[in-house]
Amino acid sequence: MAPRATFDSELEALNNDLIKMGALVEEAITLSIDALLKYDHDLSKKVITSDNVIDDLEKVIETRCLRLLMRQQPVARDLRTISTALKMITDLERIGDQAADIADLSLRFENESQLSIAKHIPEMSRIAINMVRSAIDSYVKNDIELAKATMQMDDKVDELFGVVKRELIKTLGTTTDRADEAIDLMMVAKYLERIGDHAVNVCEWVIFYSTGQHKTAQIL
Repeated sequence: MAPRATFDSELEALNNDLIKMGALVEEAITLSIDALLKYDHDLSKKVITSDNVIDDLEKVIETRCLRLLMRQQPVARDLRTISTALKMITDLERIGDQAADIADLSLRFENESQLSIAKHIPEMSRIAINMVRSAIDSYVKNDIELAKATMQMDDKVDELFGVVKRELIKTLGTTTDRADEAIDLMMVAKYLERIGDHAVNVCEWVIFYSTGQHKTAQIL
């Protein structure tokens, strides 16, 4: 196989691995929220265990990227592809970590009354999951407009994070009996807010992949 054909084949394998990692991360956050809202501790444990698979795949992709950089002489477009992958896996891995963290916290909840003090977490989680799904779809489809639309969804996640914080502060102001639950739910909300931020980062790298521009800087 000619050098360029070999390189293209390796780039395709890189792309497939990145899509696979995205699918695993999307599944992890979806299942972690299901576990939280349905009090399914077995599912929580499954999400926690599966985080190792995401971590391992991140290392595989990172190694593949570095090998491509060292063994080949990539042109600008190829550098964009490799750089995008290296940046995206960092955010995807962190989303996986935060999904596992939510799953770990969900082990502390047994019934609906415990979640009732943060009524907006289900809505916040739905939007965060949609952001992750759309961010990954924007990469798969190389869809800049979808990436931009996904980034705009983060404002709602931030708004709901503020609402949840006020709900929990109000609870803490009226009773200390539910302090542990309030703190745990605050952490869940914070992880969801961070997941939204990481989804935005993914979208920014999708735009870079197509344009060579990251935020306001022209890089490649």
